Amino acid sequence: MPEWLPNLVAVLLWMAFWFFAVDWRKVGPFLREGAWAPCVLLGLMAALAWSRIAPSDEYVLGGLRLANFWWQLGVVGLLMALALFCGWLQEQWRYEPPEIQIEPPPAEHGHGHGHDLAHH
Repeated sequence: MPEWLPNLVAVLLWMAFWFFAVDWRKVGPFLREGAWAPCVLLGLMAALAWSRIAPSDEYVLGGLRLANFWWQLGVVGLLMALALFCGWLQEQWRYEPPEIQIEPPPAEHGHGHGHDLAHH
């Protein structure tokens, strides 16, 4: 198995999640109103943690050396950009993920439950 295949599968799963599971019609306005700032900070923290957990330099483009932290920051930035690209694609293709109700439906307090007070 080629060494790049697991990375490709991970990126495709990442993109599938952001395209099929996230409703960008709801996320987009929050990002435009300022929620992008905490997302950028989370990306910085993820790259910093990654650079401390697995420190290494990376060589790209036939020998260009990228120092520890900087290549991790680049990968995290690319993943964030891919997520935003999926949002753009969703808008262009007018795809709307199905809405899944997480909360149970409210209990009905209507009539017809057999609470006849006459027999008490």
